[in-house]
This record gives sequence, C-alpha cells and structure tokens, in this order.
Amino acid sequence: MSGRVLVAGIGNVFLGDDGFGVETVRALSAHALPDHVEVVDFGVRGVHLAYQLLDGYDTLVLVDATERGGAPGTLYLIEAPGSAPQGRGRPVLDGHHMSPDAVLGLLGTLCAGTGSKPPRRTYVVGCEPACVDEGIGLSAPVAAAVPDAVRMLLDLLPAGEAEPEPDESNRCELRRTP
Repeated sequence: MSGRVLVAGIGNVFLGDDGFGVETVRALSAHALPDHVEVVDFGVRGVHLAYQLLDGYDTLVLVDATERGGAPGTLYLIEAPGSAPQGRGRPVLDGHHMSPDAVLGLLGTLCAGTGSKPPRRTYVVGCEPACVDEGIGLSAPVAAAVPDAVRMLLDLLPAGEAEPEPDESNRCELRRTP
C-alpha cells in the first residue's frame, strides 16, 4: 500500500457492537504507524468522512461492524471493487444513517462536483456483531476480536513500516472529528 492512507473508525458507541470501529481505531492508535497513515475516529459522522476524503487519499480503510451472517466476532477483510461510485441524483444526507455505501456515494457526488479523486482502493475491516441494541460496550466475542482486527490493519500496511507492538514513545495520535 503506497500513498496516503486513511483508517476510519465508524459506528455508534451507543449501539453496543456498532462501536467496533471506534474501539478498534482506538486500539490501533497505540501502535507506531508510518507518517502516511492517518487514523481517525469518525463515529457516526459519515458526512465528515466524505469531506475528509476530498483531501486526497490513495487508500481508505473503513473499520465497522459488518453483518454478513457469520458467528459474532468473525472478522472480514473486504476490498471494494474500483473507486467510489459516481453519485447519481441527490445523495441522501442523514447524519444518523450514513452507512459506508452512503458515504462512498456522497464522495462520488462531491468528487464529481469538485474535480477531486476518490481513493484508488477501499477496504473494509468488519466484524460480525452480536448485538446492536441500545447500550454502551462491546459484547464479549466482538471485544475479543478487536486485537485481531488491529493485527489485520497492521498487516495491510507496507512490510517493515509499522511497529508490531505498541511503543509508548512513538504512539499514533488518534484524531476525532468535531
């Protein structure tokens, strides 16, 4: 993976396992990462994510709870085909329901209007949730999957550029959007 990389934790921490992406990027921020990798906790602010991507990233990695029918805690690495789709018509702007598909659709519309380019590659590191009902905290199987998800993210980075273990003297700063 070369060029600028944005690792975006998304999800709602008030809906149980939907907070997987937020918790995973928090854990990832304890690792030293290459300078070209930016880790941001976007939470439920998908519109902010779409606008952030206009700054020009080669690769986007979304980290989110992903229902695909597996056992709770199952991790998935999904590579989205091609770049962000070009928007058709008017994007739906609902800050509470900005799924990754909606964010990428909005990005396509924004890129078409601004002349910007979407990321060349988009990955999703997803985890099968056990429960997305109201409540704070991850279920046991999803919480247990967070360290493996961090390892998966570190493995996506170029070999030899990421520290394999947390290094307190050179931690990545986790940025949150306003």
